[in-house]
Amino acid sequence: SVSPPLWIHHSNEMIRGLTIVSSFYRSSGGLLRRCGQQLNAKTSLQEVAFRCRHALSTSVSMQPSPSNINSLKQKKLPPIVYHPDYSIPWPERHRFAMWKFRDLANVMQDYGYVTSGGDFVRPEVPPDEWILLVHGEEYYYNFVNGTLDSELMRRTGFAQRPDHQQLVYRTKLEVGGTVSCARLAIMNRMALHLGGGTHHAHRNWGAGYTCINDLAVAARVMQKEGLAERVLVVDCDVHQGDGTAEIFNRDPSVFTFSMHCSQNFPFGFNVKSLSHLGHDKSDMDIGLPIGCKDAEYMEQLQLNLPRVISEFKPDLILYIGGVDVWEGDALGKLNITEDCIFDRDRYVIDLAMTNGIPIACTIGGGYDSNRKRLAARHSLVHQAAIDTWKHHLNEEEEFA
Repeated sequence: SVSPPLWIHHSNEMIRGLTIVSSFYRSSGGLLRRCGQQLNAKTSLQEVAFRCRHALSTSVSMQPSPSNINSLKQKKLPPIVYHPDYSIPWPERHRFAMWKFRDLANVMQDYGYVTSGGDFVRPEVPPDEWILLVHGEEYYYNFVNGTLDSELMRRTGFAQRPDHQQLVYRTKLEVGGTVSCARLAIMNRMALHLGGGTHHAHRNWGAGYTCINDLAVAARVMQKEGLAERVLVVDCDVHQGDGTAEIFNRDPSVFTFSMHCSQNFPFGFNVKSLSHLGHDKSDMDIGLPIGCKDAEYMEQLQLNLPRVISEFKPDLILYIGGVDVWEGDALGKLNITEDCIFDRDRYVIDLAMTNGIPIACTIGGGYDSNRKRLAARHSLVHQAAIDTWKHHLNEEEEFA
């Protein structure tokens, strides 16, 4: 990485400026190295910014920024990715709240973060080639064509579904959303997705209401496009990110960090039909006991995550801010308050921004029969992200 200019020193204001400049140089230098260009300690900030914009605009796989990003920039907000087709017609009594994505989008409008649906960045359905970077052909095409073995379909949790092709379409669309979110994060330092976090999908089978692993696809596409070499997945869902762990097992270019309840899905199933669960290991698994409360939760996060970032040195962080850790969640088993969830999200996002690492935020799991409460809870990661974004933006404007 590039050393910051040596003239920044002495006063507290200058030291704070050094942190900002170092962060900018680090993230910019990583991108430009991947584009075959070099920076040195004498390169001006203006030249860094110009080369970054040029590198992104000339990347073969990089699409132009959508026009609606401009309206978010005017509000000093990071890009927010969402598509109304994430929510499809769905049985009211189904455990998986398919309607929560639309409810979350409404909450973001109600809170004033966006003016209308037109402010969201709408993703497109990704090509099969992207998904096949992480999933086996037989499994993937059987899922797409509706010919998947009944037992494998049952594992996903979607055996009872009104329309299979609608499920396939919205599943692929959500994957495209996380890919777009990752790409926009690299361009803008942060991006938000009103979906994503389908971490139970393995290479050749789905599980836990997930069929395609959006995080894995996003990581591989960013690597394939040359936009990131080292990707860190920070998974704070209450359930271990077992699918992501399996896909990237023994892959030194992707680090999987999972902080979850140690006695919850996918662990503890001894019956034969579920014997495939609970065997995957992340690069770092932090298993928390049933009933874990705020103080212990934050202590474990603050003890381990900074060390992982320092040692692994990622170019990109993919974050799951699952709210099923909440004390009243139907599938949670932890006693974490909403205040702590917000603090957790803000801590992770601030850590990324302070270290100059682009971060893409997804929502992960959450289970509550009260639709309004669930949507509001899922918005916590986005509220924390926007709060952190504005804080860093204000600091940089003050320094400038």
